[in-house]
Amino acid sequence: MIYIKSPQEVKIMQEGGKITTEALKIAIAAVKPGVRTIDIDKVAFTAITSLGGEPSFMKVDGYKFTTCININSGLVHGLPNEYVIKSGDLVKVDIGTFLKGFHTDLSYTLEVETNKEEKFLTTGKAAINAGINAFLIGNRVGAISNALQVVIEGAGYTVSRELVGHGVGKELHESPYVPGYGKVHDGPEIKQGMVFAIEAIYQKGSPAIKVLSDDWTIVTKDGSLAGLFEKTVAATKEGPLILADY
Repeated sequence: MIYIKSPQEVKIMQEGGKITTEALKIAIAAVKPGVRTIDIDKVAFTAITSLGGEPSFMKVDGYKFTTCININSGLVHGLPNEYVIKSGDLVKVDIGTFLKGFHTDLSYTLEVETNKEEKFLTTGKAAINAGINAFLIGNRVGAISNALQVVIEGAGYTVSRELVGHGVGKELHESPYVPGYGKVHDGPEIKQGMVFAIEAIYQKGSPAIKVLSDDWTIVTKDGSLAGLFEKTVAATKEGPLILADY
């Protein structure tokens, strides 16, 4: 069942999204050579809590961190740890805020100090924007999926087949799934009040994935570089309303 949010609930999520946005900005500013990913996570925790929110991810059973941080071939769910950031790393920071009963979710990928992967990252940014532009009342979820796929595959990269965007609200992960590939007319019809975490999850090589021994971190099976961009967006009569952005 897809949970439709009332205008008042969307406003609450917009408030939470502002915290998520600011916390991600602070966390991204901490991503520098010589810094451990666990230290970035601590910065994110302080940011969210000082702004009046709670870390969404800490409400996931068995997860004790504020962020998921993935490096290079890492796709999603990376555990912050003792890894020390290096120049040239592709760092993905995923963060969420719980405020007044609702979650918002946001992710961004940056290249540390270098710009060798500018095309790769620009593609992800373009894809997420294309997906958001397709999040229109009356469209199908497949319109979002297809928009993501066209941009990513058009640039010569591959879309994740097993990792997807999702509804978000009272639960961090709600129905429906929002894949990064599909046909325009597939999936549920988009209605006013739906709120999705739209995600561009993609890689340079094969879409095959593997889970590391920590039972959380998911990486590309072939070791190819991966990208992740995510924003929380509401469907409104005026068009897509971005609630958490970077």
